Amino acid sequence: MIPASDYYEWKATPTGKQPYYISTADGSVLSFAGLWDEWQDIESGDIVKSCTIIVTDANDFTRKIHDRMPVVLSAEQLPQWLVGKAGAELLKPAPETMLRMWPVSRKVNRAGNDNDPKLVEPLQ
Repeated sequence: MIPASDYYEWKATPTGKQPYYISTADGSVLSFAGLWDEWQDIESGDIVKSCTIIVTDANDFTRKIHDRMPVVLSAEQLPQWLVGKAGAELLKPAPETMLRMWPVSRKVNRAGNDNDPKLVEPLQ
């Protein structure tokens, strides 16, 4: 499981990509289904820890901006996921009412802006 407060997704428009801020409707933590691994790089010998967020088809709510979305696990699904007793049956789009989203400034696309709290404010 990979916890997150929110995520961004981009919608292609005639004037360029428009970022959207996406979070839970109630402001709680998002729990993304994820996988991790630890392996040894054959060239350097270094131990590498890596992870990935599992994605699925977008739900109807987010499909208007993108065709895929992270798999968001509910609080009830977390225990089974974390102990490995759940699998592909959980890899579905989030319920329509679980998320909220709005367009935000394109400054999200610029390096060095990652700590600017204004990046989550809705466009006026």
